[in-house]
Amino acid sequence: MTDYRVNLDIYNGPLDLLLYLIRREEIDIHDIPIARITEQYCAYVDTLKMINPDIAGEFLVMAATLMEIKSRMLLPQQVDDDDIEIADPRTELVRQLLQYKAFKDAADNLRRAAEAQSLRFPRRPAEIADNQDNKEDIEIEEVQIWDLLGAFIRLMDSIGQNITQTETEIIYDDTPIELHMADIMDLLKRQGEMTFSQIFQGRTSRSELVGLFLALLELAKRGEIYIEQPQPFGEIYIYQADKEEGAD
Repeated sequence: MTDYRVNLDIYNGPLDLLLYLIRREEIDIHDIPIARITEQYCAYVDTLKMINPDIAGEFLVMAATLMEIKSRMLLPQQVDDDDIEIADPRTELVRQLLQYKAFKDAADNLRRAAEAQSLRFPRRPAEIADNQDNKEDIEIEEVQIWDLLGAFIRLMDSIGQNITQTETEIIYDDTPIELHMADIMDLLKRQGEMTFSQIFQGRTSRSELVGLFLALLELAKRGEIYIEQPQPFGEIYIYQADKEEGAD
């Protein structure tokens, strides 16, 4: 792509991605199928490397850790004469995940409590305008970034642009990100509600697909579009942010 980069505050790190995959697959966190999770995790990391190589480092470290655990689990488990039980290679990873989950759950509880409190004591309109950035942060969280990346991976697979089987080099495109953003807004203005896949319909250029995806993220951060997923891991819908206001 061009030198444009998405603001990376929306990414929560390797443990967050692992928790997302475990929840999506309905896996027991104490008995993680490392081979399956490693394959899925690496697909997401390949996508992140293509979108923004600057953040790939910490995710690649976790990928290496997963591969090491996978290798250790494939080795024959030998028990010595004293019948000392060999530690599960996943133990430390599970400990980190449980610790991270505890902090994440606590943060979510605080956020929900703050939202409930704001409903009891609404801010004045002027204050809402002054805190537009906070509103945008909440809207991007309506759909996890991992849901969007997962949908993008499936989209690339469906048109034969499987990013897990191609070089993850930086893609250069002369199209300014603003033009992709204008393209998306024009589609929403003409057609109204659209699914995630409809935004990319008819596009076959890999660089154009990446550009549109980056534009989608930027529009969401700016509060110009609203992204909704009515069912967990279900269809993702895109609206203009003022859709409901315009209907009143």
